[in-house]
Amino acid sequence: MSRMLEEIRQQPERLERTLRNELKRVERFKRIIGKRRPALVVLVARGTSDNAALFGRYLLEITTRIPVSLAAPSIYTLYNTRVNFHEALVVAISQSGESTDTNLILQEARQQGALTVGITNEASSSLARLAQQVFLVHAGKEKSVAATKTYTGQVLILYLLAYALGARIRPDDLARLPDRAALALRLEPEIAALSERFRFMDHCVVMGRGLNYANAFEFALKLMETCYVVAERFSSADFLHGPIALVEPSFPVFVFAPSGVTWTPVREAIQKLKSLKAETVVITDSSNMPAAEIGTRVIRLPQRLPELYTPIPYIIPAQILAAYLAAQKGLNPDLPRTLTKVTLTL
Repeated sequence: MSRMLEEIRQQPERLERTLRNELKRVERFKRIIGKRRPALVVLVARGTSDNAALFGRYLLEITTRIPVSLAAPSIYTLYNTRVNFHEALVVAISQSGESTDTNLILQEARQQGALTVGITNEASSSLARLAQQVFLVHAGKEKSVAATKTYTGQVLILYLLAYALGARIRPDDLARLPDRAALALRLEPEIAALSERFRFMDHCVVMGRGLNYANAFEFALKLMETCYVVAERFSSADFLHGPIALVEPSFPVFVFAPSGVTWTPVREAIQKLKSLKAETVVITDSSNMPAAEIGTRVIRLPQRLPELYTPIPYIIPAQILAAYLAAQKGLNPDLPRTLTKVTLTL
C-alpha cells in the first residue's frame, strides 16, 4: 500500500484533531478581527496550497463579502513591485512553511503594517515565525510527495478563518466534517474497481464550479503528478466557451456535481457531454439524485450534504482514485519523478 493511500485514510482523525486544537485560537483571532476588520484579504500560496487558496477565495467572498485576491508571487520576486497592503489581511498557506516566495510576500506585508496569518503543518517553520497569527494543520508528518491530508486540513482552517471574519459558519457544522470524510472513505472499494477502467488514460478534463472549482484543480494536479495524465481543469462555464471542442466519444471528464446553486450549469455541461458520447464520472452525494441519471458513471457519497460543506468530502474520492490509478499504471504515487516534497521557487 502506498503512503499516499495511508494518508488519505488518516484524514477524518486529522481533521478532528485540527478542529479540536485550533478552535480556541480562532476564537481569539475573531476578537482581534472584530476590532480590525480588513477591507481586503490576500491569499498567498503555491502548488496544492494554491488550490486550497482558490477554495478560500470563493468561501470568503461568498460568506463574508470581503473581496479576496490571490497573490501572484512573481510580481514581488521577479518584477520587484511593492503592492500596497494597507487595510489588508494577508494569509500565507504552505504545507512546509518554507516556500521562499510565499514567505517573502508575507514579510513584505508585515513590514507595511498589514495583519498577517500563516496556515501551515509545521509549527517550527519559517512561515510560523513570520506570521503574526498562526493556524496549524495538525495532519502529522506527510511522507508522500502528493499532498492529501494537508490539503483538506488547509481547507478546514479556511472555514475557521471565514468564521473568524464573521461568516455564518457554525463550529458545530464544521465538527461534522470528519464524519463526512469517513463516509467518503467507505467508497474506497468501489473506486478501486473503477480505477481499472482508466488504466490507459493519458488525458482527461476535470470540471467543477463555485466552491468545488478548487477541487477540479486539486484532482487534476493529483492526476498529473501521480499518474502522469495530462489533466486539464475548467469551470463548467469556461469549458463550454471553447475547450469542449476537444471532446470526442469516450473522452474522460470528471465532474464535481453537488446540489445547490451550481447544479444547473453543471448539469447543462454534463448533458452536452452526454450528447457528444463523452465518458463522464460524476462525484456527487445523495442530495443530488439527478446526477446519477445523466452521468456515465457516478461516485455518490451516501449522505445528503449542503453545498457549502461538500469540498472536503468530495475531494477524498478523487484522491483515492488518483492513488489507485497510479498503482494500475505501475507507478509509485509517493515519489513522482522529478518532484520533491518541498519546492523552493522565486
